[in-house]
Amino acid sequence: MYKLIALDMDGTLLNSNKEISKENHEAIKKAREKGVKVVLATGRPVEGIKKYLEELDMVSDEEYVAAYNGAVIQNCKSGDIISKIPLNLDAYKELYELSKELNVNIHALTDEGVTTPKYNEYTEIEVTINKIPIKVEEVSDIDENETIIKVMFIDDPKKLDDITDKIPEHIKEKYTVVRTYSIFLEFLDKRVDKAFGVKTIAQNLNIKEEEIICVGDAGNDLGMVKYAGLGVAMGNAFDEVKEIADYVTLSNDNHGVAHVIEKFICLNKGD
Repeated sequence: MYKLIALDMDGTLLNSNKEISKENHEAIKKAREKGVKVVLATGRPVEGIKKYLEELDMVSDEEYVAAYNGAVIQNCKSGDIISKIPLNLDAYKELYELSKELNVNIHALTDEGVTTPKYNEYTEIEVTINKIPIKVEEVSDIDENETIIKVMFIDDPKKLDDITDKIPEHIKEKYTVVRTYSIFLEFLDKRVDKAFGVKTIAQNLNIKEEEIICVGDAGNDLGMVKYAGLGVAMGNAFDEVKEIADYVTLSNDNHGVAHVIEKFICLNKGD
């Protein structure tokens, strides 16, 4: 019945050690052997998931990834862009002014890496996880031709909790705003989210909505979990993801992805 399964990375496919468990790896292999397309749908840049694509043997012309929360969709081997909907420098400038009002750290993801007006520990986490270069520069000094893919408020979890309700309505209406991790609040083009990414890939492969499983744990997964024929929340997912999911699987440290594949693709109905 299901022809495509889209998987979030952090908190879903990856365990707390940022590893793909043996159980998840073997289940994905089984799914692919049955002809099911496996798609990684992630907030990370492609550079940040290359090692996992290689580990899963998914670097081929037949495989696609939805990166930057759906802002960039590309072929895993050739790198050919299927879709790219970035923000722009004006958006970064606008959100930078808001970050100063809210006293929160900010950075932006570009084609080359990450740019931030001030070095901070949260941007360091971003560059370490994704192995991308960092450039510390004033927003006013950025080249007008720079591609700004997404902008992020990055700070202490409690501070982000406190400022989320202070985001002006006109900003929420203008951008896709998603909490992707305790220390990350992201802003993307309004047309973009993971649902858009998965839908674009599915249409490219002539796969219908009802033939899709989407699995995730955080706010940036809400759209694709709602969109899918079978929307799955991880056992460790945000409450709002669990509330809209069709099924709640095990946690990321208990091979929840493998459980979904065995139950709904390999048809082992046992819980």
